[in-house]
Amino acid sequence: MQTLLRALGSALLATALVGCGLVYKPDVQQGNLLDKKNVAELKPGMTKRQVLVLLGSPSVSSPFAQNRWDYVSTLQKRGRTLQARALTLYFENDALVRTEGDFFPEDSKELLQESKKYKDEYPDEKRKEQKPGAGGSTNPPGQG
Repeated sequence: MQTLLRALGSALLATALVGCGLVYKPDVQQGNLLDKKNVAELKPGMTKRQVLVLLGSPSVSSPFAQNRWDYVSTLQKRGRTLQARALTLYFENDALVRTEGDFFPEDSKELLQESKKYKDEYPDEKRKEQKPGAGGSTNPPGQG
């Protein structure tokens, strides 16, 4: 009987802690994170392929509206309201005709700095940062 009461008490205490906000809630970044410089390079007449190379895949691409791409990003910080950003691109005959939305209401440097905590670096990027000669020989295998 005491074991049942302890388990029930623990569950009640855990529920109370979650409700009070004492449990850690991480910042959550979802969707596309675009570089302001790349968005500024968008020009009417660009093909879908050129836009893909510049911005990456859109968050939303409907099979029923193939001439509209939406790049959407949301950021939910602990205890704050959800921030949403959207950029919509319209195409005609595989060519960009117009854009809508303001993806960068804040300073782009602040956004990029903020994004670094959500992105793991690729192994190639980590290797570029390492200095030659640090941690081993720079000679090719079998030469030294």
